[in-house]
Amino acid sequence: MTDLPASLYGRAMIEPPSLPPLPSATDDWQPLPARGAPFAAIGAGLASMAVLLLASGVLSLVLRNPWWLPSMLAAAGVGLLGGAWIGWCRHRRTFWRLDPQALGVRRGHLWQSESHVPVSRVQHLDLRRGPLQRAADLATLVVHTAGTRMNTVAIAGLAQEDAERLRDRLARQLDHDDAL
Repeated sequence: MTDLPASLYGRAMIEPPSLPPLPSATDDWQPLPARGAPFAAIGAGLASMAVLLLASGVLSLVLRNPWWLPSMLAAAGVGLLGGAWIGWCRHRRTFWRLDPQALGVRRGHLWQSESHVPVSRVQHLDLRRGPLQRAADLATLVVHTAGTRMNTVAIAGLAQEDAERLRDRLARQLDHDDAL
């Protein structure tokens, strides 16, 4: 075979632009602390258990299942364990980053999402801490933005000191932008 010419049918061959490398979780993306994973697992496990328990109960009534109790217990166990595993993995695959232009949140493994909230769009900030979060020194940062669609971004399971630092830095950048 011969080498292909630089042009094909009189047209110049154009090389496609090279893509930038994919960012890894270590490119100044900060993971959530590991001590929050059990709380995420318990919450997701209980929610999944309740949904599967309700579905199993309804199906048992509709189908007149004589083994309704074992099937409901099996559904509760599957929901609890499956939901806990999903909650654990979701927590461990959540990362955040704050740069001068925006707050970024990256979530997921199979279904990935990445949100960037420009500092200029931030309206106000909330820091929430329930009793279990206080016991584990965790907090939830809620960033309220301008607009109606997707107007809040919440990062649950942040270390208390990281949440306060993020809140203070975003508030300082807001005050600086307002002064301009």
